[in-house]
Amino acid sequence: MSPNGSDRSSRRPMRRKLPQVLAAGLVLATATGCTYKDFPRLGMPTPVTDEAPRILSLWQGSWAAALATGVLVWGLIIWSVIFHRRSRTKVEVPAQTRYNMPIEALYTIVPFIIIAVLFYFTARDESALLKTSKKPDHVINVVGFQWSWGFNYLEDVDGDKSTTNINSSALSAIPDKWKKTAPAGADGVYDVGVPGTRNPQTGNPGPTLWLPKGETVQFVLTSRDVIHSFWVVPFLFKQDVIPGHTNVFEVTPNKEGTFMGKCAELCGVDHSRMLFNVKVVSPERYREHLQELKKKGQAGYLPSGIKQTDHARNAETKNQ
Repeated sequence: MSPNGSDRSSRRPMRRKLPQVLAAGLVLATATGCTYKDFPRLGMPTPVTDEAPRILSLWQGSWAAALATGVLVWGLIIWSVIFHRRSRTKVEVPAQTRYNMPIEALYTIVPFIIIAVLFYFTARDESALLKTSKKPDHVINVVGFQWSWGFNYLEDVDGDKSTTNINSSALSAIPDKWKKTAPAGADGVYDVGVPGTRNPQTGNPGPTLWLPKGETVQFVLTSRDVIHSFWVVPFLFKQDVIPGHTNVFEVTPNKEGTFMGKCAELCGVDHSRMLFNVKVVSPERYREHLQELKKKGQAGYLPSGIKQTDHARNAETKNQ
């Protein structure tokens, strides 16, 4: 058999398999739980805070840029395969070009421009998302520990502004600048869970954090042991919970319901059990819940964690 005949026969099985490969790809692309309404979000859940659409927009823009780059690269590859194949040009060895300055400048400058644009939009949105107010409507200290979560509601539960325990030793891990954002007379209540805790309404594992709809909530994140990560899935946002370092961010929930949360940082053997729930309710129901916690004897605060440390300046000493 001639070499050409051998090549043709070897290509036939590949041609017969091509429809099967395309069919399998189509099944993988379509056999998901997504509906046509989900596709514009590109895998992201429906946002439930005023801040989350900004994150969704950044995600969609990044995908659009990646898709445009991919289409360009795929197009050039396909064009080269079709119009520079050996059977078309009849050239055994094509002309060799050592360098092409315009092309080399192009594939150096274009990636730099792409990175600069993505950096600009990421930095712009990050600055907006991490902006905090001096007097939010509510302040909640989220305490991460192996292997669950605690929630200190820094609220004026009894309505008496003269009774406050904001300087409690339990909150010593929180710097004074964040305690000052709490409302006057914050006597506080708390809730805490274990890995076996369940939400009574949904049966989902983990303790439940209650939030009021339409009101700004400032989260002060502290840890008692190792690094955790506080992630409420439909917030489209997560932030690390670091021992000896306080992270803070704000959201305004705009949709009632119960949503899943989890630790997004590998923190040890039972990391997968560090789950919690977020229940967004009306402001009136939220205040009723604070009273319910107080009646159950959960007044005051949980120990928030390891005390805030300073940056390690001049940690290394010079040999004399």
